[in-house]
Amino acid sequence: MTSMVGLGEKAFGHLAPKFAEVTDKVLFGDIWERPGLSQRDRSLVTVAALVSMYRLEQLPFHISKALENGVTHEELAEAVTHLAFYAGWPAAASALNLIDKT
Repeated sequence: MTSMVGLGEKAFGHLAPKFAEVTDKVLFGDIWERPGLSQRDRSLVTVAALVSMYRLEQLPFHISKALENGVTHEELAEAVTHLAFYAGWPAAASALNLIDKT
C-alpha cells in the first residue's frame, strides 16, 4: 500500500497551495493513517460515500486505491449493488461502469 501523502500537492498545489497542504497533512497524513480502521476498510468506506453522494469525478482514483488496498472488484460490485437501494440506482449504475473500467 503506497502512501497518498504528496498527492494533494501534485493535484492542487499549483492552484490552491493551502488546500493541497491540508489534503496532504490532515486527510492523507493523519486521517487515512489512524489505526482505528485498516486502509482497506477506509477505502471501502470512501468508495461507498462517493457513490452515495454521486461524486463520479473522485471515484476512479478511490476505486484504484481500494484495489491497491486489497478490496476486490467483486467486493466493490457487491457494495455498490447494496448501495443501489440506499443511494439510488443511477449512482450505482454509474459507479459499476467505473469499476468495470478499472
